[in-house]
Amino acid sequence: MLNRVEIENFYSIRDRQVLDLRVSGKAPDEPERFIPIYPGATERVPKVIATFGANGAGKSNSLRALAFLAWFIRDSFQLAPEAQIPLAPFYDQRSQERDTRLSLAIGGASDLENPDSQATTFGTYEYELEIGRSGQSNWVKRESLRHRIQGSRRSFRVFERSESGEVRDGVNFPLSRYHSVIDKIRPNASVISTLAQFDHGPSLSLRNAARAVYTNIFVVKQDYTDDQLLDLLANNEIMRSSLNREIPRVDLGIQDLQVVPSAPRSIVQFTHQGLDFPVSWPLESHGTQSFIRLFPLIAYAIESGGLAVIDEFDSSLHPLMLMEILQWFYDPVRNPKNARLWVTCQNASLLEELQKEEILICEKDDLGRTQIYGLQDVKGVGRLDNYYRKYLSGAYGGVPSFG
Repeated sequence: MLNRVEIENFYSIRDRQVLDLRVSGKAPDEPERFIPIYPGATERVPKVIATFGANGAGKSNSLRALAFLAWFIRDSFQLAPEAQIPLAPFYDQRSQERDTRLSLAIGGASDLENPDSQATTFGTYEYELEIGRSGQSNWVKRESLRHRIQGSRRSFRVFERSESGEVRDGVNFPLSRYHSVIDKIRPNASVISTLAQFDHGPSLSLRNAARAVYTNIFVVKQDYTDDQLLDLLANNEIMRSSLNREIPRVDLGIQDLQVVPSAPRSIVQFTHQGLDFPVSWPLESHGTQSFIRLFPLIAYAIESGGLAVIDEFDSSLHPLMLMEILQWFYDPVRNPKNARLWVTCQNASLLEELQKEEILICEKDDLGRTQIYGLQDVKGVGRLDNYYRKYLSGAYGGVPSFG
């Protein structure tokens, strides 16, 4: 379970921001909302996290950092050998030559070769990435993964990579048979994504963990097109059936989604109560389209016990629909693997459904620097406060300033 993200010199985030998602030990025991960071852990994290802030404050960049890390761990080997790592530093002169530093901490099994073994112990992993730059060029300056076993105060090296390209391994990340591969790791690719290409067991496990992050933020390609979405629904009967169970909640006039075989591709259309003819995708409401675009991300996360990372969660969706989706993640029957949801949104009414541990606030100062902090860390915030009213009044920051 992801429990911390650190971001420095990444788009609008100039100074180091620590997003510590762990819940205070004084918070009530609410297993439908808070879950251990790994089996048997005392530290907990929320299932749902929502980031609020004014337009242009940098909310999306906080999620972009997480999406980037998941992509870099998983897929950076697919970059062309001479391609630049796709990210940008803060937009001031000093930051153009500064390193970008990103890290995340997750809970997981200590045995990377056999993570599902009943005999395995658990602990936390911390992945750190430092990207150097000079002019228009950038490269991996440092990359490391460390592990702290449950109950231990010390962490040990899983692997560590220096700017020269030297990679040192650890006990649960053996590299004795991969020296010829290590020597060829490119300065724009991760150790994990490279070794996974050669069936290195621990790297495959780590890559699979990164694949459990489902997001509508793309790092090296354009947004998922409507044609790709409709092809997915046409060809994935399980996804289509699942969507048909939920879509009446969005538009009571829709009875179901149907696939009509056609050339060159099948057509997806919607039958409506009271209408004699089906309605095609382009004629459906914007809200219905928005829900259908998000649905696969949510469904895949819940199915795998992964993390859905959704920017502009509330775009065109009714507040009651937003609250319904939150309930999917809280429901232990619907979400037995404890999948998590991390979103950005503007709809402040959602604050009435959240606890303070589930809320992050994002704001930007006069120099354009993004700051992000948890509502649970704001002094004086009570569990029974009306977060909706206080947020809109400016008590917590993160609201537009007019005049």
